Amino acid sequence: MNNLKAFQDYLQLEKNYSLHTVNAYVNDLVFFKEFLIENFDTEKLEDVNYSMIRSWIVSMVDNDISNSSVNRKISSLKSFYKFLLKTKQIENSPLLKHKSLKTPKKIQIPFSEKELDQVLDQLNYPEGFDGIRDKLIIDLFYTTGIRRVELIDLKMQNIDLSSNTLKVLGKRNKERILPILPIISKQIRSYLLERTKIEVIKDKEHFFLMLKGVKLNDSFVYRLINYYFSNVSEKVKRSPHILRHTFATHMLNNGADLNSVKELLGHSSLASTQVYTHNSLAELKKVYGNSHPRNQK
Repeated sequence: MNNLKAFQDYLQLEKNYSLHTVNAYVNDLVFFKEFLIENFDTEKLEDVNYSMIRSWIVSMVDNDISNSSVNRKISSLKSFYKFLLKTKQIENSPLLKHKSLKTPKKIQIPFSEKELDQVLDQLNYPEGFDGIRDKLIIDLFYTTGIRRVELIDLKMQNIDLSSNTLKVLGKRNKERILPILPIISKQIRSYLLERTKIEVIKDKEHFFLMLKGVKLNDSFVYRLINYYFSNVSEKVKRSPHILRHTFATHMLNNGADLNSVKELLGHSSLASTQVYTHNSLAELKKVYGNSHPRNQK
């Protein structure tokens, strides 16, 4: 078994990474291997030194690949060489002293409560299955903060209307139970009724389906969110992740504590959740400025 295949099995079976993540890691390594063949006449990843990797980094930057994309590819390499160290195939990682390229901090701008009200309560959705499904997808993103892949992978058995909860399989196969609001339970019942009317259900396991009876895909969900929010928002980025960001921001703005939001989002540490607090702080500053007597003078 070659090292690339062994590494792939390690990520899937031992690290429990999703298929999407595993494929991304392997694709990065294949990309690097092609560079080695073309520029150094070798494909042996075990014999690589840092100067070769540095040349790859320079070539990617010269080809206008963003620093964040370069860092992601190098992260894949780091994981691979950690695997080789663990399996005692190399003595030192060629990336031991590597420092990531600097990337600008991206400020994710959440949707406003007004924009959500417009999308969920004022837009006209298509009649029947498509419209009921689309609105439920948007509302579920906004009321639970789940990730796009978590929504796509929801199974029928993950929905428990008797307790108003749903089970989500998050990163690294970590399960969490999320509460759902009564308004969502009502929409789920309507969706399930329409779901039974699909002529041929090819995928009986997954909760959300296309009209053809098959599982949703990433691009479909992204286009769906972008389409509906383009009617009410001029924001450049309109995506499922912005809805997740919106969920966290609105929860914090309305008094939820950071630990609770952390648990709902499925973050492993508070540091991941704290990126959402800058919007909450902005709201606090606004209230503070409008309310404190010293600011009225």
